[in-house]
Order: sequence, then structure tokens, then C-alpha cells
Amino acid sequence: MKRFWTDVAIVDAEHGHAITLDTRPVRTPARLPLIFPTRALADAVAAEWASQGEEVDPRTMPMTGLSNAAIDRVQPDPAGFVAQIAGYAETDLLCYRADAPATLVARQAEAWDPLLDWARLRYDIAFRVTAGIVHVAQPAETIARLRTAVAAQGPHTLAALSPLVTIAGSLVLALAVTESAIDADTAFDTAHLDELWQVERWGEDALATEARLLRKADFLAAARFQTLATPDHG
Repeated sequence: MKRFWTDVAIVDAEHGHAITLDTRPVRTPARLPLIFPTRALADAVAAEWASQGEEVDPRTMPMTGLSNAAIDRVQPDPAGFVAQIAGYAETDLLCYRADAPATLVARQAEAWDPLLDWARLRYDIAFRVTAGIVHVAQPAETIARLRTAVAAQGPHTLAALSPLVTIAGSLVLALAVTESAIDADTAFDTAHLDELWQVERWGEDALATEARLLRKADFLAAARFQTLATPDHG
């Protein structure tokens, strides 16, 4: 759509903050009030709207898009999102290792073992780790406690967790990002360890690199959104 406003402002709203475009309140695609739980997130969304040119480009507005998702998609069906996200505990990337070559096996252990150790202590759970891609069932208590951890999150964190866990293929890694146990940039590279190892050996493939960078942008945006939506940050 064409830009139809001049001024973007942040105003107080019930249960948070809102933005206006030439004094008109912004609504979600479902026509619900676009309310932000923190001033920091409202500032970020206002900056996205203010930076638009003559035509609005949704691709340059990830904070707005995730805010819309939290309100329009997550809030009406939190249980559905919890089930989708928690399902990754069954096939967490960090539990499936290479059996060769030795250099890759060692690199996976170095990067992934500390994250599993963090989750073991954080949630008092155990993991079954295997070599190869054949499914290995995780302990029922592990699945249940990780699901409980996901279910405890509010709609904005769930909206962020969805792309984080989907892109990483790891619920443990996504939870570690939301709890600041690992920074998002390192987390993305950790999830793509195998791919980056192949690049070191065989060189870059232009299309694969472009796709990875697009995924990384989405991953970092989701992590930033979760941080900005956390009350301690605004």
C-alpha cells in the first residue's frame, strides 16, 4: 500500500502502548488494537512505520509483523502454538549427531553439549543423544517439562519462539535464546554448524548462502522482538 501518513506517535493505551499515524490508531490485519507490552517494542514498531518510503514494504517491518502475529494468531489459540513449538522437543537438533568425520563430531560436541547441559540444569531433565537421523524417543518427563516451559510464555514470546524453533530445529536452542543463555547470532551459527562446516570444506554456494542469510535475518529479528517485548526491557 501507499504511505498515507506523515507523523508517527506513541501513545499510552490500556495494558501497554500504541502507535498512531496522524493521530489514527494502528490496528492489526484482524482489525484488533495493536497494543505493545513495552515502550521499547512500541519504539521499534514506530521506527519501522516512520522509515517507510512512498510505498510500504512489509519485509522491512519484522517487529510489526511479529506484533500482529502475537495478537491475531497466538492470543486466540495459545494452546495450538504451544503444541507446535513444544513438539520440537521430540526431535531436537542437538540430540542428533554425526558419526563421522571426527572433526565434525568433535565440533558438534563442543557447541551442542553445553546447551544440553544448560537445559538439564535449567529444567531438571535428561536427554537421549544419538548418532544418525533415526528417531530416538526422549524421556516422557523431558517432553512434559519442556512443554510446561513453553506453555508458561506469553503471546509475544510464543510469537518469537515459533520462528526461532522452526529455523533452528531446536527447542533447547530457542529457549536458550529467550532466556539469554546464548546470544542470537551465536545461536544461529550453532544451529547451522553442519552447513557452515561444509562451507569451510567446499566453499560457499551463492544460493545456499543467500538462503541462509535470509533465515538469519528472520532469526535475529525474532530474538530482538522477544527481547523488546519483555517487560524488563521497557
